Formats: sequence, structure tokens, C-alpha cells
Amino acid sequence: MVVKVGVAKLGNIAAGVMAELLLDERADREDMMTFMATSGTKLQKEDVDRVVSNLKAWQPDFAIVVSPNGVLEGPVGARDELAAAGIPVVVITDDVTTKKEGWEALKASGYGYIIVKADAMIGARREFLDPVEMADYNGNLIKVLATTGAFRKLQLELDKVIDQVKEGKKGAELVLPKLVINSDNATKGEFTNPYAHAKARAAYEMAQSVANINVKGCFMTKAWEDYIPIVASAHEVMRQAAALCDEAREIEKGCDGVIRMPHKKTGEIVSKTALISKPE
Repeated sequence: MVVKVGVAKLGNIAAGVMAELLLDERADREDMMTFMATSGTKLQKEDVDRVVSNLKAWQPDFAIVVSPNGVLEGPVGARDELAAAGIPVVVITDDVTTKKEGWEALKASGYGYIIVKADAMIGARREFLDPVEMADYNGNLIKVLATTGAFRKLQLELDKVIDQVKEGKKGAELVLPKLVINSDNATKGEFTNPYAHAKARAAYEMAQSVANINVKGCFMTKAWEDYIPIVASAHEVMRQAAALCDEAREIEKGCDGVIRMPHKKTGEIVSKTALISKPE
């Protein structure tokens, strides 16, 4: 069978840039297909409604709802409406919110969730953030999430759901992920060299700290003379985290230890470390 995976992208986080691409990196899987609908940068009700209506019309076997601050009204409404239509939902979001009761409600719900703690909010101040700065920041953040192992853990959790659908499970029968990706589980099993592992852990912790810096710069500081250097410093931290990831991956290359886990056409995951070898 071919599993239909729907992706609702509401606003932007780095995990959303790659969500469906991580499941079919060479576009040759024959066991699944994806359909993505996006609200663009906005989280207004009319934008969210447009996304949800398109996904409901496609009738996926399950849906991924990816957004910043997953306890906001827009993302909550999207997953509730999809669930009401009988579509199982996995929420992918970052960890920036003051609404702690919202997180507890999500974790206690029947929804699946993957919370990526290092998927840090951007320094969204007009005096600092232009399109080039935005793209540069997201490039650095994507490198951190890829190299540290966060993207791999996200992909593996979604592949587990696809495999369950292939086994004939549906609706409430599906066991959905409930995972908070931190520096411990992101980097686990990703590195053959302990120094590379240490650098990746440091990079993840640095990226995670960026969220708090940007919350201070974007929401807690009023004078522009004060908040500009705050958000600029957050972006510098992310740049250094990406540089550490480059160092970690170069160490792994140097000992021919880069772990590669591609999908076969059937969706089966195979693996290898030695560059000049075939994955098994």
C-alpha cells in the first residue's frame, strides 16, 4: 500500500522546512507519498483554515501539523479540526511559550508530538531582521538540527507511524510519537568519535539557548538601542553552533565514521559508516 502523509505548515520553524523531505530524501520511495499545504508566514485563522481544508480534502492516513509555539490558537485549531475529521495528528513544534498549561494539555492529549528544543525562534526585530538575515539564520539552524541528530530522530519517529499504517493500523490504533528532542537523545547514536559527539552536544545546547535570548530581545526589551544587540547576539550564538557542527562532522569524516541511513524504495532504512561501502 501507499501511505498518504499530509503536512500542514503553519508559519515557520526549521523543522518545518525539512519535515516531508526527511521522509523521502531521494524522491524514490514507493510506499508513501506526501502532500503539503502551508499558510506561509501567517498564523491567522483564515490562513490556517485554508491549509486544513486542503488537507481534509486529500484525506491522508495521518497528518503532521508543524508550527512555532504549538499551543497558539491557530495550531491548536488546526489539529483539533483534523482530528475531528478522523485524521490522526502528529504535532511538531519548538519549545517557546509562556503557556505552560498548554504544553501539559498537549502532552496529556491523544495527539502525537515532537518538540524540538533547539528549533529556536528567530530575532524578529525590524531594525535587525531582513530577508537575508532570516535565510542565513535558518541555514545555520538547519545545519545544527541535521548534524546533531535532531532531524534523524524526527524522521525515525515519523517512519514508525508510516510503518504502522503499512501494517494495517488506522486511527486510534496508531501509536503516535511523544518525544521532546534534547541534547541527550538528539546526539545519541549519531557519532563514532567522542570529541565529535561532545561538539555536537555543545552545539545543540547553544542553539537551545538562542530561544531565551530572542524572547528577551523580542518581547521583554522595549528600547531599540537595547534589543538590537540582544537579537544580534542570539544570531551570533547560532552561527557559532553551526560552526561547531561543521567541526564535529569533519572529525567524523576524518575517521571515516559518518553514519548514513538512507531509505530504500520500499521505505526500509539501511545504514553504513565507511564511505566506500554499500548500505545494508
